[in-house]
Amino acid sequence: MEKHAEDARRKAMVIDIDMLVPKDHLLRKIEKVMDYDWLYERLNPLYNDKVGRPGTDPVVLIKMVLIQHLFGIPSLRQTWRECDVNVAYRWFLGYDLLEHIPHFATVSYAFCNRFPAELSVEIFDHILNKALNNRMVDPSVVFIDGTHIKASANKKKFQKEQVNKAAKVYDEVLRKEVNEERAKLGKKEIEDKDDDEPPKGEKTVSTTDPDCGMFVKGEHERQFAYEAHTACERHGFVLAVEVTPGNIHDSVAWDAVYDSVCSRFPKQKPLLWMPDTKLLGSPERFCRMDASLSFRIQEDIRKSTPLSPGTTNTTKL
Repeated sequence: MEKHAEDARRKAMVIDIDMLVPKDHLLRKIEKVMDYDWLYERLNPLYNDKVGRPGTDPVVLIKMVLIQHLFGIPSLRQTWRECDVNVAYRWFLGYDLLEHIPHFATVSYAFCNRFPAELSVEIFDHILNKALNNRMVDPSVVFIDGTHIKASANKKKFQKEQVNKAAKVYDEVLRKEVNEERAKLGKKEIEDKDDDEPPKGEKTVSTTDPDCGMFVKGEHERQFAYEAHTACERHGFVLAVEVTPGNIHDSVAWDAVYDSVCSRFPKQKPLLWMPDTKLLGSPERFCRMDASLSFRIQEDIRKSTPLSPGTTNTTKL
């Protein structure tokens, strides 16, 4: 066995931190295409340079959260530790080898108390628009799927609550469509029975995190979770995300995902939707969801397609 000739750990060197980051590193690619001027303009009114200590660069705080999600780091505390020792992370933040990284509590406070709640959505829309302007996004075909995310809640700490069962969103849509057809035939419209008391149901509510829901599926164990309903296009770009409690069926989140995608692409309405099979569920739910989807898309086509006098839109899906 040959021993290393010299211990170079304390050897003095003159080096640029940029030389230590690989040329093909993901963070280099992101830094090359991103611009942060609009973020400084957006967040500048939230800071006062004349009072108190100098504030931490808000873009650095946002970059730390971006690093956490890009590389799957489980917490901000761990992200802070990784940024302290990872040269590529320091380069991305614009810090040298000896500069102190902002504390994770500073990042948490900024997002919870200082930054507006809609900032994350604005950043998402900004990145999506850049990809769209460079013709990297094709929203003509949309794929939808849901992923359960385990909540940080003790599954043994809960209480039972009696709640009203929420009516499905597509029930109202189908009633509207049926009433339009009945009006054409000269029949009386079907009225919504608002006076009836909604049916009751029992709900398991976590005392640790009341916003999550008890998730039970097949042979999986019971656990509190959330579900992220994600819509993406054929190249893998995420177009919209809707987060619901883990015990909410996928079909309930359908309208929110549909509205979110259509609002982001008003001039390029998706022509084909590819939902996951569990979004449709049983044959009965499939028929109701298919009718709801058909009706909503036809409504959007009628509103966006100019018609010449004396003609009617007979688009069928």
